[in-house]
Amino acid sequence: MLTADAIPDFPFERPNALDPPPQLAELREQCPVSHIRLPSGDVATLVTKYDDARAVMADPRFSRNLAREGAARLATTKDGGVFGRRREGTMDIGEGQGHMRWRRLLSRWFTARKMEVWRPRVQAMTDDLLDAMLAKGSPGNLSAGLALQLPVRVICALVGAPSEDQDKFAHWSSVMLTLTRFSQDEVDQAYREFNAYVSDLVDHNRENPGDDLLSELTQISDAEDGRLSQAELIATVRGLLLAGHETTSNMIAIMMAMLLSDRKRFEDVIDEPDLIPGTVEEVLRLDNTLSVLGGVPRFLTEDLELSDVAIPAGTTLIPHIATANRDPGKFTDPDSFDPRRENSAQHLTFGAGPHYCLGQPLARVELQIVLGTLAQRLPELRLRDSVDDLKLRVGMMSGGLQDVWVTW
Repeated sequence: MLTADAIPDFPFERPNALDPPPQLAELREQCPVSHIRLPSGDVATLVTKYDDARAVMADPRFSRNLAREGAARLATTKDGGVFGRRREGTMDIGEGQGHMRWRRLLSRWFTARKMEVWRPRVQAMTDDLLDAMLAKGSPGNLSAGLALQLPVRVICALVGAPSEDQDKFAHWSSVMLTLTRFSQDEVDQAYREFNAYVSDLVDHNRENPGDDLLSELTQISDAEDGRLSQAELIATVRGLLLAGHETTSNMIAIMMAMLLSDRKRFEDVIDEPDLIPGTVEEVLRLDNTLSVLGGVPRFLTEDLELSDVAIPAGTTLIPHIATANRDPGKFTDPDSFDPRRENSAQHLTFGAGPHYCLGQPLARVELQIVLGTLAQRLPELRLRDSVDDLKLRVGMMSGGLQDVWVTW
């Protein structure tokens, strides 16, 4: 591991918005368990090999709860960011038995088969947004016109919220995921507004249930697991928003930038639509901009070893998913884009173990529909700007691109 006087500031500088910092591959090969200094000034440990990163995400000794003594603060706010914020008034749905109970209650809804039922609704939303973008003429901002709007529309439909409230959801999501952009007062206000809104929404959906997830969750009473409390339902909606809006919005823009920057990738999808699922998986595997920190941090609860390095209890670790996804020990010729790669879907972008992303079937549906729709309706689609002109979003834990302008 690096010595205390050689701890680098993190995140690292990168050559452009789409390519990873070269230091990450160097660390994976030479120092796969290394110290870094976070934007808060605190020190954490970065893990960059595939097997190590997977272990950090799947082993219960690595806790997701950073609201504990000695945990590194990620953000510049007093609470240290969304993972360090103390949870009030609810059994912890992020850890242990509380988390397993929560997953059992939700998993019956987030199945691949159930998400396929949503495909026509997501397709209709995509067509509607694309129609509006086309009506404004070329060039168009794919980020503002489609990527930022589609996932929040889906989330609103998922929880039975009026579509006209999507801007509120987008704002709350951005503030809650601050790294350096928002103050503690702004974060606290966003939580108060969000909790009050969702509490009212839960009450309304309980009295007037619809065909949405939140309505169903208010009605479920499992013999073993009981009901979700009001606080747990609010936490569930918050989890859906933070995991389902920012990440999918960013990934839509990243996907199209990645495909159009090497246009043969997009042309292959136009010529062979059956490549859409494999193309989406390679985008998910090769992206390195989605998370500014690289992954969801963990707090180690007991001493152990990774890659022959002793790590003491009380260490905050970050599994750097994008670097692990390019580990040559797991993926052959890992830096190449291959939509026919047989093990591409074994990437860690959706996590691993008990915290594997419940909403990943819906995210995949959204990405596949956007790609298929653009390939079919806009085969002449191109980036307006060069890769060097693309800008990263800054100041938040979720990364992504600021704007992706396209022509057709």
